[in-house]
Amino acid sequence: MTRKNDSPQVVIAGSIALDTIETQFGKAENVLGGSASYAGIAAGFFAKAGIVGIVGNDFPEKYFDFFRGRGIDTGGIEKSSLKTFSWHGRYGFDVNTAETLKTELNALQEFRPVLPEEYKKADFFFLGNFDPEQQLALLSQMKKKPQLVVADTMNYWIESRREKVLEVVKKADICLMNDAEARQLFKTPSLAYAAKKILELDSKFAIIKKGENGCILFSKKGWFSAPGYPLETVIDPTGCGDSFAGALIGYLAKTNSLEEKNFRKAIITASAVASFNAEGFSLDRLKKITQKDISGRIKEFKNITRF
Repeated sequence: MTRKNDSPQVVIAGSIALDTIETQFGKAENVLGGSASYAGIAAGFFAKAGIVGIVGNDFPEKYFDFFRGRGIDTGGIEKSSLKTFSWHGRYGFDVNTAETLKTELNALQEFRPVLPEEYKKADFFFLGNFDPEQQLALLSQMKKKPQLVVADTMNYWIESRREKVLEVVKKADICLMNDAEARQLFKTPSLAYAAKKILELDSKFAIIKKGENGCILFSKKGWFSAPGYPLETVIDPTGCGDSFAGALIGYLAKTNSLEEKNFRKAIITASAVASFNAEGFSLDRLKKITQKDISGRIKEFKNITRF
């Protein structure tokens, strides 16, 4: 079964939000956010992407125009009579930790995602950070096994639905988590041991994120450590993990290679895109960068790691 030229190569499922964010550099109110928004735009630098999510009756039409203007297929976005999911957070000097001031689930609480027919044949699938039961339900709707399934999770789901999270890890090719989440899921202080357990659950690779300090890729052959990009000014780190995930799967879709060597390139590329995201509120920075900007930062990463 072949993919139509206008159908998404990468499907991104997750939340779409209107965020209010406070940092040391100011405040942005009711701006575009959510895992699907960041991951979709990041993936769109490299491949045709389609978003699966839900928005409310207050969601500005300009954001639909933004998605479409970046080549993102919005056929998988549902509209609710409720308001859009909203998150209000604040960052202090520790940019790795956000203080949640207010969360309103609104439309997200009735989200029962259904894949459009043309999405069911996608070769690459990213499951954003939401209920693992919904992640599994989405996977079950696919008409064929994608070449690559990447899933995200968080401490809330690990604590409340641990067995389902483990099921997602087994079903997905890669389940992204940060170092604290990996330790929590496998009840160990050792990241190497946690990675070993991830690989035992049929994962192609284990990718453990370390925030501003980069990430580590584990495979059965060895491991690869990617540094974080040393930003002088971090305006807003919201969505960096999702930007990383979107760029990662988008690059892999573009290059159509799941070899470990290419995964290493994908991680550096994704790290470059995510570093740009932190330089502005919401998706403001990702709106402005070009392929030339991304290539330039990848070269900087090469210089950082050369010795």
